[in-house]
Amino acid sequence: MRNIKNKKIYPEHFDFTQCKLRRKVFVAMSGGVDSSAAAWLLKKQGFKVVGVFFNLGQVQYDKSLAAAKKVAQKIGMPLKVIDLKKKFRREVIDYFLKSYQQGSTPNPCIVCNKKIKFGLLLRLAKKYKADFIATGHYARLQRNFKYQVLNFKNSNIKNSFKIKNLKLKIARDSVKDQSYFLYTLTQGQLAKIIFPLGDYTKEEVKKIAEKNHLPYLKKESQDICFLFCETAEFLKQNLKLKPGPIVTMAGQLLGRHEGLPLYTSGQRRAIKIGGSGPFYVAGRDFKENQLIVTGKFDDSVLYSDKLLAGQVNWLAGESPKLPLKCRARIRYQQSLVHCLVSKKGKNYLVKFSQKLRAITPGQSVVFYRDGTVLGGGIIKK
Repeated sequence: MRNIKNKKIYPEHFDFTQCKLRRKVFVAMSGGVDSSAAAWLLKKQGFKVVGVFFNLGQVQYDKSLAAAKKVAQKIGMPLKVIDLKKKFRREVIDYFLKSYQQGSTPNPCIVCNKKIKFGLLLRLAKKYKADFIATGHYARLQRNFKYQVLNFKNSNIKNSFKIKNLKLKIARDSVKDQSYFLYTLTQGQLAKIIFPLGDYTKEEVKKIAEKNHLPYLKKESQDICFLFCETAEFLKQNLKLKPGPIVTMAGQLLGRHEGLPLYTSGQRRAIKIGGSGPFYVAGRDFKENQLIVTGKFDDSVLYSDKLLAGQVNWLAGESPKLPLKCRARIRYQQSLVHCLVSKKGKNYLVKFSQKLRAITPGQSVVFYRDGTVLGGGIIKK
């Protein structure tokens, strides 16, 4: 292999097999097309692939596990099944319920990625001496490799180059891009992660699976894997809810709500006021237990050009120079909006170039520049 200096490469396209080494990678398996194709691509590239299936008590657990086992058999890789129902309940479901009870709208996928999918998978990889972990997320990684003179036959690859400033990039498939959910990762974690699907579209991934006869679960996974019913019904089953009045901005009584945790800013659905409407959630008064609504979708009360974010993580490992001009999104798949980020006490103040509808506490704001995820945090207000 020729000497390369300061060349930027995506690890998904860096063929470690040229190093004549068998690199072990743990792949998070769900039984779906994305993780199945990711495992197959890594196996094809020459990695020693080990599948890991987490039992989270998810919907269609039996079918998902059966599909993951069939894929593992087809690829020719071992499959570890880890029971995490108790930990998942404690770390994700309890957080989900507590957030709603306290009046915020949680994002359980982000917490699950941080504490379960990546956090635990990385610990398992370390325990069993795997070199990398991989998932079926649509995202890309860019590593800056600084090479010395390489002789892979006589040198240890880990001592042959250094990795600096790993960057999390938006996926090639902008519609399926999942970088929004990954802003909690650190430099140390990114160094051990591979995203095999980052440079593929969803349709290309499906074609890979079909062409290679991967027996994956055909039904797409739902947004919140542990919900066996609608979110509102799940909350009714698990929270103590107190009904109260529904009032207009002017204080006019319109009806009764079923409990404030069931409603979020800008919501139209499930506001049960017979014979009139539509109405949208404009606010929640927890002191008076009132749900405040407006009859206008574009009511100015639903819009703001700023927010306060806490628990911010910067992927570079340190805060950038502030104030920071970049772009951001306040929910998954929302268009990026120009903003200015500055420090405000222990939190960060984000001012947008335009007013955004229904900025929701509990959700995440994620910062981007030139297709790179800079970091993100939890919206406080």
